[in-house]
Order: sequence, then C-alpha cells, then structure tokens
Amino acid sequence: MDEGRHRRAGRPARALGWTSLGLGVARLAAPGAVRRLAGVDDSAWARLLVPLAGVRELCHAAVLLGSRVPGPWVWSRVAGDAVDLALMGCATARRGRARRRRAAAATAAVAGLAAVDLTTALRRGGRPWDRETTLHAAITVRRPREEVYRFWRDLANLPRFTTHLESVTVLDDRYSRWTVRGPAGRTVEWDAEIVEDRPGAVVAWHASRGAAAAGGGEVRFADAPGRQGTEVRVALRYTLPYRAAVARLLGEHPEQRVRDDLRRFKQVMETGEVVRSEGAPEGAHAMRLLRRRPARPVATGGAP
Repeated sequence: MDEGRHRRAGRPARALGWTSLGLGVARLAAPGAVRRLAGVDDSAWARLLVPLAGVRELCHAAVLLGSRVPGPWVWSRVAGDAVDLALMGCATARRGRARRRRAAAATAAVAGLAAVDLTTALRRGGRPWDRETTLHAAITVRRPREEVYRFWRDLANLPRFTTHLESVTVLDDRYSRWTVRGPAGRTVEWDAEIVEDRPGAVVAWHASRGAAAAGGGEVRFADAPGRQGTEVRVALRYTLPYRAAVARLLGEHPEQRVRDDLRRFKQVMETGEVVRSEGAPEGAHAMRLLRRRPARPVATGGAP
C-alpha cells in the first residue's frame, strides 16, 4: 500500500485520535466540570478515576496519531469504552434522580461514541484475533550456502538457536511437529508442512489449520557479495498481533527476538555452538540461555 492510501485508510482512526486528545485534555484540565456533567459525585474514587481516564485517553491519542497504520489501535478505544460504560452504569444506578438523568445522558453519549469506535475498528483494524503479522530479519553467515541451507532444512536444529521453540519433531520429508512453551507453563503444539523447498535457495512452511498462534514462514539463502558467506533472509508470519504490541511496550518486540535468534544461528554455524560462558553453562538449547548471567571469576578464598 502506498503512502497516500495509508493516509486515506487511517483518517477515521486519526479522527478518533483527535477525539481522544480532546477528551483527555478536558478530563485532566477540568475534572470537576466533567464529573458534574456526567452526574458523578465528589467521592475520592470519582476524583481519582476521572483524571486516570484522561491519561488513558491521551495514551489512545498518542498511538492513534503517532502510528503509521493506526487502524488496529482503535481497538484500544473500544476497550476503554467498555470500561467507561461499566462505570457510567454504576453511576446511573446509585445516584439521585437529577444525577441519574445526567448520568443516563452521558452514558448515551459514551455508547454512541463506542458504536463509532467499534465500527471503525472492524472496518479499519479488522478483528484483532484474525490479523496476521509478518516479521523480517536478515544476517550474513560466513559458511557456504549449501551447508547453511542443509542445517536449517533439518528443522530439528531450530530449537538450538530459537528461544521460543521447545522442540521440533520431524515426521517425514514434508511434515513436522512444533512444540513451544506457552504462558503459565502450558505447552502448545502444532503440525507444520513444508510448502516450498528449493535446495540451497529457499525453505517455506505453513502451520496446520487450527494452530491459533502459528502462521508460517520462509527462509531464503543467497551468496553474500565478495564470497563472504551466505545471506539468510527470514520472514515469519503469525497471528495475535497484539502480542507484538504488548511486547513493544515491555521493550521485547518480537522482531528483536527474531534478530537475536539469527545471531545465535550465526554463532552455531560459524563456531558449532552458541557462545556461552561460566554464567550460562547449560548447553546449546536456546531456551536455557535465557537464564544466563554475566560470568564471574571462581572464588579462590582469602580477602577480596
């Protein structure tokens, strides 16, 4: 999609970003007036929640106005609308008659805005649980192209350098079973099929149907300029894109993890193992290396 189409597709989402900016500024600059208009009392909870809602709206504005593709972020406003409607429902049920009327009017306004948010999210952001994200990464390995291809083509080697994989069991020339360690210690498995295999050039696979978080990927191999080894280019596809959004906020973007995996792959190909030290002696399995620590000299006794 070119830049002009990106801008046109993102206009409704950015309009909601400006709406969030206005609501956020109002709730922070004049929280008392907002409480009165909404039929909310002056309790400690109300004095706390209105400014917090303002901060939340400013966060919505930041991502909607700052993102090149803001459509998926409209779902954050939909979630905020649900919170606001729940709180307004409590206000309508518990206040006096005059305040209930104001609260009911405010609830209707929030519900109308929620309908706009939901419609925009479905049209511009799609259903978040059905969207697919593609990650790209590349690295140069100082080994011959055929050797690099053969190592990757044996999918059982992938857990040696890929942190999220617990194991890959090769079933036959086309099919394999992938196991990852999921949240809360759960194990997630799916079958994958090789859909393209050109020796020395490309390996592509796709997960079986019903594998919710798994998509597929491809790896392309090419001779590096000046006979400097092999260029390895990876494209990975997976669903559940908000995992990537949350990870970005935590400073652990999945694309960075893929680049880290490729660096470990380079080490395995060039040295025979992932470089480790006294701080990570567990072995070459990539998942174990997450527990590594800086190496320290062995204590020999005596005063430091």
